[in-house]
Amino acid sequence: MSQKILIVDDAAFMRMMIKDILVKNGFEVVGEAADGLQAVEKYKETMPDLVTMDITMPEMDGITALKEIKKINSQAKIIMCSAMGQQAMVIDAIQAGAKDFIVKPFQADRVIEAISKTLNQ
Repeated sequence: MSQKILIVDDAAFMRMMIKDILVKNGFEVVGEAADGLQAVEKYKETMPDLVTMDITMPEMDGITALKEIKKINSQAKIIMCSAMGQQAMVIDAIQAGAKDFIVKPFQADRVIEAISKTLNQ
């Protein structure tokens, strides 16, 4: 059975890039969200196996959304996505419960490696 993944990023182009990488590698994308508020709602609707979460977004940032999702499911597997130079935010995200992080621009093999590793934990 394919693993269900929710993609969260305020940039449609980034969501499309991640989705393309995931689908080509046999994952099922069960939803997309453009901000943290949508992410929390979509998480409740789809209960995915894993979430890729952008850090900087309007409405609710990725770290706040991560904490909200962890309240719904303490076992939620979330991988943060950040641009270069956001190390402090990445550390905050890991402390808040993120399993891993991927740096933008995405490299397909790194995305798959992070997701596979996290799903197998």
